[in-house]
Amino acid sequence: MSIHELPLNRLDGTPGVLDSARGKVALLVNVASRCGLTPQYEQLEALHERYSSDGFTVIGFPCNQFLEQEPGSPEEIAEFCSTTYGVTFPLSEKIEVNGDGRHALYSELTRHADASGHAGDIRWNFEKFLVGRDGTVLARFEPTTSPDAPEVVAAIESALGRP
Repeated sequence: MSIHELPLNRLDGTPGVLDSARGKVALLVNVASRCGLTPQYEQLEALHERYSSDGFTVIGFPCNQFLEQEPGSPEEIAEFCSTTYGVTFPLSEKIEVNGDGRHALYSELTRHADASGHAGDIRWNFEKFLVGRDGTVLARFEPTTSPDAPEVVAAIESALGRP
């Protein structure tokens, strides 16, 4: 099963946030509005804008599991992301990425290891997964890895078929 087939609503309740990435390269990121890493929204939006015409998207997954750093309502999250960071990429409804309530998407994603060999539970907000056009996981990046880090950009460009 492709991750695109997993049911997950957008932040506004509209179905199919993952289906919207079908046929695109996607960077999937668990996000939070009150985290020291929250400024990564700026780089995520820049990547989304830079590569969207090539068939790329970022999708954010608000999660309140790490020190309750995403306590807001869907409306509050949307307003914060839009007005503070100009976010235009899709955001899902708030989900859990670890534990018994872990969304099926993260059950699949967390099976994959990052460059240091870590697989399993999400360690913090802003852990990133690069997914190919067919829905397969291509890479996993630590939360503190900046979205515009050379290794992230190189992986995105490779997945997009850029030289």
